[in-house]
Amino acid sequence: MDDFAKHTDQRFDAVDRRFDAVDERFNAIDRRFDAVDRRFEALDTRLGRLEDRFAALQRTLLITNSTIIAALIGLIATQL
Repeated sequence: MDDFAKHTDQRFDAVDRRFDAVDERFNAIDRRFDAVDRRFEALDTRLGRLEDRFAALQRTLLITNSTIIAALIGLIATQL
C-alpha cells in the first residue's frame, strides 16, 4: 500500500509540474496580449489626435469656402 501511495504522489507531482508549465505558458500569452493592448491604446491616442486635426482642417475649409462664396456673391451683386 505504501508503494501505491508513493507512486500516486509521484504521478500527482508530475501532473502538478505539467500544470505549472501550462500556467506559465498562459502567463506568457497574457503578457503578449498586454503588450498588444498597450499598442492599440497608443494607436487609439494617435488616431484621436489625427481626428482632431481633420476636424480643424474641415472647419478651416468651411470658413474659407464660405468667405469665397460671400465674396463671389458680393462681386456678382455689384456687377448687376
